[in-house]
Amino acid sequence: MSVMGTLARAEAVAGGRAVPAATVRHRHLAERPLVFVPLTTAGESGAPLGALIGTDRDAPALFVVPQPLDRELRFGFFAGLAGVLLPLLEAYGDAVDIEPATRNREETEVCADALQIVVPNGAALEFVRLVGRSTRFLRTVADPEAPHPVPVPVPLFGRWLTHYAERSRTPGSALLVAMTDLLTRHWATGQSAMEDQHLGALLGWIDPPPGVDGLTAATRAQTGRGPDGLLFSPPAGPATDPVFDNRVLAPAMARYDAARAAGDGTQEEAAEAEVRELVRSQLLPTWDDVWRGLDLLRALPEGAHVGERWKRDRWSFTGHRDRIAAGEPPQPKRDDAITAAQKLAGRETAQARLFAQEALDDPLAMAARRLAGEAFTGEVVGVEMTYSDGKRPMPRPLVTVATGDVPQAEPGAKAYRAVPGAKSAQSAELVAAEGDFGEVRVTVRLTGGMGTGRTPKEGSVPEAGDRVTFTFFEHEPRSGPSLPDPEATPWTHGGPPGTAATPAAPEEAPAASAEAAPDQAPLSDGTAPAHPASRAPGGTGTPPASTAPPASTASTASTAPPAPTAPTAPAPADPPDPVTDEDYL
Repeated sequence: MSVMGTLARAEAVAGGRAVPAATVRHRHLAERPLVFVPLTTAGESGAPLGALIGTDRDAPALFVVPQPLDRELRFGFFAGLAGVLLPLLEAYGDAVDIEPATRNREETEVCADALQIVVPNGAALEFVRLVGRSTRFLRTVADPEAPHPVPVPVPLFGRWLTHYAERSRTPGSALLVAMTDLLTRHWATGQSAMEDQHLGALLGWIDPPPGVDGLTAATRAQTGRGPDGLLFSPPAGPATDPVFDNRVLAPAMARYDAARAAGDGTQEEAAEAEVRELVRSQLLPTWDDVWRGLDLLRALPEGAHVGERWKRDRWSFTGHRDRIAAGEPPQPKRDDAITAAQKLAGRETAQARLFAQEALDDPLAMAARRLAGEAFTGEVVGVEMTYSDGKRPMPRPLVTVATGDVPQAEPGAKAYRAVPGAKSAQSAELVAAEGDFGEVRVTVRLTGGMGTGRTPKEGSVPEAGDRVTFTFFEHEPRSGPSLPDPEATPWTHGGPPGTAATPAAPEEAPAASAEAAPDQAPLSDGTAPAHPASRAPGGTGTPPASTAPPASTASTASTAPPAPTAPTAPAPADPPDPVTDEDYL
């Protein structure tokens, strides 16, 4: 946590109310987001219990699994959710904008908007990822050989959930967001980060009832119970309150099971209705809290770069729509090495871009960077026009700024300044920083953003008395060097064997390898097989070293009768896949 964040939490404790951590809203909010509030069964994180979902605050759709251990009921639950989600996705996919052609891209279309999904907290977001992973591979009723077929929309539903969950890992993305993450980005409370995952307690600090401080409101939301022993503010899910499970839900489910076993349709319907109302009572407070959080966030003005990040989300949404339309298979459970490296590089760039854009949009975010010595703000006290050496001298003015910040950079470090109306940041170079806390004179040399003439264009050079901000981080971070093509990637990192980058095994491969088990024999093209037994203990996949005898003993050994060959031990089998939560769905 930064010094600014620690100070804000201390102020929240002293003042009894959350302190703003931002002056603008740093995430996009759709006009009609899809709010999704799930609950899971106690002890079975992959078994859904119920959910509220919808874009209408006053008319949510309720889906309940009265017996979560029943596979057919679970599949029906997913089919119901798919019936709400897929038509919305299709509608957003049909409305497109045309992006004009550029020098590097042909004219193409991008979805005019994308569906935004809002869940209560990070645990609910992980549940979305789990459901997507476990449903996108299921076989449907259209497959006559499927042992447990699911309704036709369920696998497509899982593919979209997986895409949204993966996109949520990109810093700054707003396709799938957790309300607790949104609120903690914009307010600092007087409780720990773990306690901030309780949506009711978090809202208690940010917007407590009249006459009540944040600590009291948060404590009541976390621990307050009524005469029946149930919490005033149920958990935001997907886990449920143990008291509710034991005292209320378990007896109701037992009555439902008994009615089903007896074949009494009337009693079964009544028992199911009872379970539905109990689940609804636990979901509605969280549903209201999510919409309350949206109201608080909408009161903040949107940051200047939010629209740019949302457009990247729209491109991501459009790309997945096109992959589904092209008939591509579902996303794999595990990325290969090349895809994983591409995702990691993209997320690192997105993280740097997000930090830079938030600082440029928000004075509070910039203050944290200034406190860390990554930027400085002050008044221009002097401008000296100098020029570069060479056949065509270019303006290189020296700008001296009086500031109270202490830059943590050495002379020669690159600096950047946002110029109003310019498409990109103005580049500069740190020349000197003299002074100590309270009064520091920083001199920078402007190196760009002044046009191509001998005279700087108007407004590109600050004047004495202007207030300016220079940063030591790029305003538009660029990604690193592009990764090589798959054909040029070493096979240890996902590329094919036998390429120029990773040559195949030599022709004089040891004869012992040919006498090994058939599944370990060299391939016809001379390459070593990718079998676990042929990999080195270090896990690099290097073929085993030659076991041929030295040349000095080869001649004597050739006169002796051949020794019987010992049977080769079978290759060890791959360990079975571990049982995970999605196996119980």
